[in-house]
Amino acid sequence: MKKLGFVPKLIIAIIIGILIGQFMPEYVCRLVVTLSGIFGSFLKFIIPLMILAYVTMGIADLSHGAGKLLGITVILSYLSTLFAGSTSYLISSFLFPHFMSANALVQIAATADISVKSYFNLTIPPLMDTLSAVVLAFTLGLSFSAMKEKEIGNTLYNAFKDLSKIIDNVLHKTIIPLLPLYICGTFTDMTKSGKTFAVLSILWKVFLVVILMHMACILIQFCIAGAVSKKNPLILIKNQIPGYTTALGTQSSAATIPVNLQCAAADGISEQIRNFVVPLCANIHMPGSMITISACATAVCLMNQLPLNLITVIQFIMTLGVALVASPGAPGGSIMTALPFLYIIFGAEAGNIDGPICAIMVALYITQDSFGTACNISGDNAIGVIIDTIYKKFIKK
Repeated sequence: MKKLGFVPKLIIAIIIGILIGQFMPEYVCRLVVTLSGIFGSFLKFIIPLMILAYVTMGIADLSHGAGKLLGITVILSYLSTLFAGSTSYLISSFLFPHFMSANALVQIAATADISVKSYFNLTIPPLMDTLSAVVLAFTLGLSFSAMKEKEIGNTLYNAFKDLSKIIDNVLHKTIIPLLPLYICGTFTDMTKSGKTFAVLSILWKVFLVVILMHMACILIQFCIAGAVSKKNPLILIKNQIPGYTTALGTQSSAATIPVNLQCAAADGISEQIRNFVVPLCANIHMPGSMITISACATAVCLMNQLPLNLITVIQFIMTLGVALVASPGAPGGSIMTALPFLYIIFGAEAGNIDGPICAIMVALYITQDSFGTACNISGDNAIGVIIDTIYKKFIKK
């Protein structure tokens, strides 16, 4: 099992959850749901700490850049992420209703209030709510960026750096390994209450549309990069294949940085620029993740007949465009970062982090996470080509 990739483990968990819900007695289902609920409470406790540690360090380290190019890179990354998410919503809201039959939606709605009761609930209150964590992270991150080694020392900065490593260890050793249990409990509950097969009839079509949007995003980004740099976009895409395939396996933008640097060198990006842009964009440029999250959120809203409009989606995307600096480094990092903000889309009740709708959202996202990561890191080098061209033409003397 240790040699299995994360997505196969998740698929196995979904299958086991369906089998338990379909064939096992209720007391077994209640046990699985209870364990899943305990994990959900722990997850709810950890997420504000993750936001605080990761976002603080992500912003604090942005000061280590190449002057004017830092601002240009951050702006391009943010605009790319916003455009990808908004376009994903528009395409999804147009296509997905055609995939969702009236019978499937009626079946999902009829079972919305039916669920397996856990034996007991373990409440673990978070140390702070997510909004407080985001505001504090921004305050500390910007302060570190402006004051570190100038007006203050490195003591507090190093403390948050250590906290970030601790949270990273918790994610890798506890959260990520136990996510299959979380998903298993969700699908056990869904199967016992009659939701599963109606939902699964929709999910594979969502998956296909999302992958096609990733491919289109990569093509558009490299066409723009090619137009700016006067380079052949098809050659740029060809150079990106090693980085893309590596990201499919690692599911981590951060873990793919060494290979992506080699791809950037093949694109002719100067060493100074690629060593700056590739690691930076691995932390702030998330178009693939945003495409997946927007599409999955749209699908979940349609499946559960939750109201959704473009203004709400844009608010959600603009928030995540900043918050996703907390996500690189672990499979599923983006959806873990997005969980506290799903209430913007789903509402306060449906957007409960340890509720069934958010669990479905996690399951939807994780099955496509590797493709989203591959889209992210491919776009990083497209931005690298643009920044390198600006540097050579307008800044380098």
